[in-house]
Amino acid sequence: MKYSLRQLEVFLAVAHFDNISRAAESLSMSQSAASGALRDLEAQFDIQLFDRVGKRLKINELGRLLRPRAEALLERARSLEQDMAQHEAVGQLKIGATMTIGNYLAVGLIARYLDEQPRAKLDLQVANTSAIAARLVNFDLDIGLVEGEVQHPDLEVIPWLNDRLEVFCAPDHPLTQKPQLSDTDLLSARWILREQGSGTRQAFDWALHGLLPNLNVLLELEHAEGIKQAVAQGLGIGCLSRIALQESFELGTLVPLWVAGRDFSRQLYLVINKHKYRSAGIERWIELCHQA
Repeated sequence: MKYSLRQLEVFLAVAHFDNISRAAESLSMSQSAASGALRDLEAQFDIQLFDRVGKRLKINELGRLLRPRAEALLERARSLEQDMAQHEAVGQLKIGATMTIGNYLAVGLIARYLDEQPRAKLDLQVANTSAIAARLVNFDLDIGLVEGEVQHPDLEVIPWLNDRLEVFCAPDHPLTQKPQLSDTDLLSARWILREQGSGTRQAFDWALHGLLPNLNVLLELEHAEGIKQAVAQGLGIGCLSRIALQESFELGTLVPLWVAGRDFSRQLYLVINKHKYRSAGIERWIELCHQA
């Protein structure tokens, strides 16, 4: 074999960081050793995987073509190494979840997974849909659980759970006196919403198409709890997943509002890079999600 797994690790690290020094640091190597490994890999096949731009290395077309296959090969090698070291088929998983899923659903899934695989290591990263998608494309995550629609040629999007957004307000808000809200009511209200790029905001914008330019958006916040607190204080009305609002509705600290003629239903998705090797851990995680 003309190449080593270490050379592939260096190639992928440089592709990730666009910098040989940071790549070497991430692999606990000296810069000269990393440079030598990359140079030897290219020389062995008489190829160039990066364009040299000053001190930066920018992956070229050939490098982009080979990167997913190198990722998959290394993933298989790590899985085999883990099986031999731990004598079990399931190891570390890097999971990305959007805010609502990460805060309200992922913990239960993690508990079930660890119940079966107590020696497994899980890394949960919570971010909005666009950030999760970017990390999946870059192979920084094994699988994503997202609230918004994702469109990227390298990503496989698997329908998961049905969800619904709820418009809500404080119990003493004037709009609670109305049996249902019209478009005029929606335009006259002050809104506390999730930020652009989140799956919740994507679904909200779709539901209120035609009204968006004229909506009075007072605040845009990244966290559901912050939105719930702002609404409870009477700053405006909000719109979040019913998953995030169920407890508040039961306690009576927030109340739902019925909106006429608007569809707030949506789909939650599992997302994985098409080029990623599906280890036993990834397959089992997907199974648990579908059982939830």
